[in-house]
Amino acid sequence: MEITKKEVVICLGSSCFARGNKQLVKIVNNYLLDHNLLNEVRFHGQRCFGHCAVGPSLKLDGAIKERLDEESIVAILDDFFESL
Repeated sequence: MEITKKEVVICLGSSCFARGNKQLVKIVNNYLLDHNLLNEVRFHGQRCFGHCAVGPSLKLDGAIKERLDEESIVAILDDFFESL
């Protein structure tokens, strides 16, 4: 039986990247490492979600989270992975 992985997608559009997604990529990756979630999660980037005015953006199993910063992203990840 194949295990369905959670999907975490970070916007790599130029607007989100200019607003700090480069640092957020590192934070998400470190979070996944620190919480031993690498085998349960497919973390990858995607070009522009189309939410440029409210970036940086992240998709968690399809749900878009906007206006992220270094503090809010950890709280959002904690909530998302609480059920694992």
